[in-house]
Amino acid sequence: MSFALYMVGFLIFLAGLIWGASVAGVPTLYIGIGTLIVLGIGIFSAVGRTRGKDPS
Repeated sequence: MSFALYMVGFLIFLAGLIWGASVAGVPTLYIGIGTLIVLGIGIFSAVGRTRGKDPS
């Protein structure tokens, strides 16, 4: 559940970045490339923060 909550918050953040970039006049191609990169970073960080510790 915390993974889903983290991703929802991150997607809202990403939507704000996309909206700001489009208002600033950034070309659509660059917005798409940046979105994919930031989304990948968000998934990596969400998995890292919500993954349970391995018992040792």
